[in-house]
Amino acid sequence: MLEIIINDLAQLPSAARELLDVIRNKGVVALYGSMGAGKTSLIKAICTEAGVIEMVSSPTFSLVNRYETSEGETIYHFDFYRINCISEAYDLGYEEYFYSGDLCFVEWPELVEELLPPETIRIHLEVRSDGSRLARLSYPAM
Repeated sequence: MLEIIINDLAQLPSAARELLDVIRNKGVVALYGSMGAGKTSLIKAICTEAGVIEMVSSPTFSLVNRYETSEGETIYHFDFYRINCISEAYDLGYEEYFYSGDLCFVEWPELVEELLPPETIRIHLEVRSDGSRLARLSYPAM
């Protein structure tokens, strides 16, 4: 397990670099945390560190956004907050994304937990009383 404390926005790029070193080329990364915990901000920072050149935004209404890095790698960003039932993930064709070998970030994975691959990396974000964030990364033995 890896734990990173992010005291303020200025520390976000270094935290993103540290996380990227662990998750690069690993497939699905599920981010857990309450509303406002910083899931989207962390994904934006990781994508920037990975070389995504376009604007990264939450796919709240489209459910999935596709980004490309300067190296030609594809990154997918899911936000399942607004799904009403798991069949919406099936309709989206989640398998094509989750098993593509491309990096996939998943916000609100609790709503599709049963669909996540066994090798999914999990990042739990916690807002601490001082306003800092604690990111706990856990992953299965590989």
